[in-house]
Amino acid sequence: MKIAIADIKFDERGLVPAIVQDANTLEVLTLAYMNQESLERTLTEHETWFWSRSRNSLWHKGETSGNKQRVVEVSLDCDHDALRVLVVPEGPACHTGAQSCFHNELQEGSNEGWTGAGSESSTANLGEVLSRLYALIESRNGERPEGSYTTYLFDQGLDKILKKLGEECAETIIAAKNDDRHALVHESADLLYHLLVLFVQRGLTLDEVRRELLSRDGKGSK
Repeated sequence: MKIAIADIKFDERGLVPAIVQDANTLEVLTLAYMNQESLERTLTEHETWFWSRSRNSLWHKGETSGNKQRVVEVSLDCDHDALRVLVVPEGPACHTGAQSCFHNELQEGSNEGWTGAGSESSTANLGEVLSRLYALIESRNGERPEGSYTTYLFDQGLDKILKKLGEECAETIIAAKNDDRHALVHESADLLYHLLVLFVQRGLTLDEVRRELLSRDGKGSK
């Protein structure tokens, strides 16, 4: 169901909370706020824009640090008063350098050993993560929600997807050549994401790739 920006219930300050999650792992990266302008820029530019309550101004995530967030999807909750933003991060979300702003574990109380509701996602193996991401991309191809980066890629067609895949491949090679482990991790995640987009666009399933890899096992050619 598509909702117009006019239907969002902004608070008395004209703001709405935005929960930002990694599209690959579903890890919560940060909680920020958007006003109508920052939301519109997020949807049109496919990068996160927020409203800084401390500076009372717009801010583009990664504008100075380079740690931008490529937007995959923006969705609205059932009460129309909170946003979820799925992104492919190009660096840490937190100003401390941590991947997520939620990296401080509470020690008090009886639930000291509780690992949180997101523990299932954080402990999922790579195959599970790729399967979830493939399913998400597949749904975006069918639904084409407005403001989704994946929708943008599918709307642009095969040539655009191949161009982006080539760019991510080159950036992964550069990160490896520069011996930048952090950059290599993020560029590899971007590369895998765009490869999955290509798979969906061409109708290729992960199971086909799995069977091909298994067929090579033990042949001594690798």
